[in-house]
Amino acid sequence: MEQEPHVLRLTPGAALAHLRNEAAALLARPERSVLGIAGGPGTGKSTLAQQLVDAIGPDAAYVPMDGFHMRRSKLEALGAVADKGAPHTFEAAAFADFLAALKGATEPVSGPGYSRKIEDVVEDAFSVPASARLLVVEGNYLLLMTAPWWRVRPLIDRSVFIDVPRELVRARLLRRHAEEGLFTDERNRAHVERVDLANYDLVSRSRPRADVVIEMITET
Repeated sequence: MEQEPHVLRLTPGAALAHLRNEAAALLARPERSVLGIAGGPGTGKSTLAQQLVDAIGPDAAYVPMDGFHMRRSKLEALGAVADKGAPHTFEAAAFADFLAALKGATEPVSGPGYSRKIEDVVEDAFSVPASARLLVVEGNYLLLMTAPWWRVRPLIDRSVFIDVPRELVRARLLRRHAEEGLFTDERNRAHVERVDLANYDLVSRSRPRADVVIEMITET
């Protein structure tokens, strides 16, 4: 029987401090380790992961799952542009392969990122130096058990799930889409309701597979 995750209620500052402690424990290991930060869209995973890597320095590297979105041209060919962001619109197997290779890499490795400015993948968006002993991986679907996502969880040495209330996530996502200015407000609202919040609900069901759950204390 799987152990229940340890649940903490923390402010963003305290959450970062906790993640630094988690990172320190992994850095004490002799081998390269993976700290996975999971959670639904709009929960602040990317910000926390980047802040953590900045705080640690060259011993850590940031590895975003979002670089494994399917390219827009492929989504158009599949007729799946409207579903963008859902699990089936990612190159999940490629992400699992990449993470597995990265854990054992002894040379610098570059990886893809995702730009909200152009709504597409950007090659060589980040680099993992050979000296990095901790990979800080973040993404929505790190803890899913559907194929081929199930391959990711065993590659994560310590997993933290970031939980933010659904209504606050809705407001954040609407604000995020509006700030990019790529689509109409009507389209943004429809996408948030039909895709983003559905993904949030799906990801929330993977929360029990985390080692630690951080319920964020925040109003914005």
